[in-house]
Amino acid sequence: MSLARVHNFSVSLDGFATGEALSREAPFGHAGERLHQWMFATRWWHERSGDAGGTSGADDVFVRRFEPGIGAEIMGAGKYGYPGWHEDPEWKGWWGPNPPFHTPTFVLTRHTRPPLAMEGGTTFHFLDTSPADALKTAREAAGGKDVRIGGGATVIREFLAARLIDHLHVVVVPIVLGRGVRLWDGLEGLERDYAVDTVTTSSGVTHLTFERTAR
Repeated sequence: MSLARVHNFSVSLDGFATGEALSREAPFGHAGERLHQWMFATRWWHERSGDAGGTSGADDVFVRRFEPGIGAEIMGAGKYGYPGWHEDPEWKGWWGPNPPFHTPTFVLTRHTRPPLAMEGGTTFHFLDTSPADALKTAREAAGGKDVRIGGGATVIREFLAARLIDHLHVVVVPIVLGRGVRLWDGLEGLERDYAVDTVTTSSGVTHLTFERTAR
């Protein structure tokens, strides 16, 4: 069976994956882009942006694991759009005409709409269903490849609570946000079902990887 994977998911020292007061102008609320500066510095990000340079250490190694072997993505409504996006029939996500997923992408939302085909192979499908049923649907679409659980924090937390995630990569960024949406709430004892490893890099972030051991 294909795996359910999370990659490059950044949280603050106090466990927040996004800030407070999200809007169309502020996708991560008061956190801004501070949770993702480590990624922007990598060679991988520079290559995707058409720029030279970037770091080539462990941060770059981890960030490159985002794409290989992925056949579908699942994300929450909060990752797909700003609060109230469902009232805008023209909204097509944050990423422009060619989103970076290049696979069938399933958006979990109470506000469903017809599938939306984009450039580069991404088609957004809007589902009002449980994590388990969404994963079953995504696995069928992935054609034997793995399914990436893209976030945000609420969706990843729900999949973790149901023990549906096989590989979890969380990046702890040395900032304190104080408010927003937290990842770990309600997941007491999670570590008992996973083998956990840590790597701290010169950028100051710590990469946590969880590999599921109990099935």
